[in-house]
Amino acid sequence: YTDDVEFSPEDASRTELEFLAEVVEAVIEAGATTVNIPDTVGYTVPDEFAELFRYLRKNVRGIEKIRLSVHCHDDLGMAVANSLTAVVAGARQIECTINGIGERAGNCSLEEVVMALKTREAFFNLETRIKTNKLYPTSRMLANIVAMPIPRNKAVVGENAFAHESGIHQHGMLKHHSTYEIMRPQDVGLTRSSLVLGKHSGRHALRERIKELGFEVDDLEFGRVFEEFKALADKKKELFDGDIEALVLQAENSAAGPWTLASLRTVAESDSDAEAIVRLKNADGRVIEQSASGDGPVDAAFTAIERATGIDVVLQKFELRSVSVGEDAQGEALVYVTYNERTYRGSSVSTNIVESAAEAFLEVINRIELAQASLTKAQDARTGAARAAQAAV
Repeated sequence: YTDDVEFSPEDASRTELEFLAEVVEAVIEAGATTVNIPDTVGYTVPDEFAELFRYLRKNVRGIEKIRLSVHCHDDLGMAVANSLTAVVAGARQIECTINGIGERAGNCSLEEVVMALKTREAFFNLETRIKTNKLYPTSRMLANIVAMPIPRNKAVVGENAFAHESGIHQHGMLKHHSTYEIMRPQDVGLTRSSLVLGKHSGRHALRERIKELGFEVDDLEFGRVFEEFKALADKKKELFDGDIEALVLQAENSAAGPWTLASLRTVAESDSDAEAIVRLKNADGRVIEQSASGDGPVDAAFTAIERATGIDVVLQKFELRSVSVGEDAQGEALVYVTYNERTYRGSSVSTNIVESAAEAFLEVINRIELAQASLTKAQDARTGAARAAQAAV
């Protein structure tokens, strides 16, 4: 049993109001304590949606006893606006997602609707229990997990959300931040720091910056991050926040499988196929070296890794994006493959984009090996249980 029973009449925003009211009244009588009104296909507009809520509150008996909820899709780019309008019209629950991730064009963005309620608290006269200083790191973490980069111009959590290019805007910002900033970066967990990290930075400085960026890592994770940090600092003169974020997220989400990349050498000339030589180490002590040619160094490296591990996959998508700035910026590689009708994803970050691609591809191989080992273990357990049951007969 539960104290809260929620009912959602699908496609409510396109349903005849009289019939919708009849359905809502019936489910309240049947015991529903939350009634969620969805804009299933992202069709409605704010004024129309507000009228729907006002109609229900006026015409449904017992509606004052339950919580009205709203669930908006973003097909016309109005999920946040429609959700806020519903709140003004009486809704007290908003169903939303981090970064607005959802079916088709997505859902109402949690960080946008939360900061709208916080920034315009005097207007809405409402508050949430969301810790807003966790919005930015949570957004970044989810973007890394699902491999959906955040647009630079995305409200609240995009890289440009607090960037001011216009000269008059910059002058106003220097005078007082509230001139052109309706909310502070710190409010969403993004801190501005004059601290430049580099090869001479120590553990304390790195841990402090990770904390300022809103991430929490235990001692074991921090040890891995610090080792990667020192290795990266030998390649880059300065490390930016994007670099630090990438190190933390990589440590949290990488697959610890049997294979590691010991070395990678590639040769690419304009008038011939590229060649790659990879040396892989396995947890069982084996060291395997393989070479391959391909249409570019990345293709050649992928083929060489397949030969070395004995796992052939179908590459579905390969992406590269910059995670920091400057000529020595790190590139993040994202690899999607299918193997035995399942999709696997790998990612890696490096100042060397070919190395980053190879590491991401190897992470995919590790995920496949881990999945295969888990499947074999489960099958062995079932076989053992069946034999034990048969012996007991």
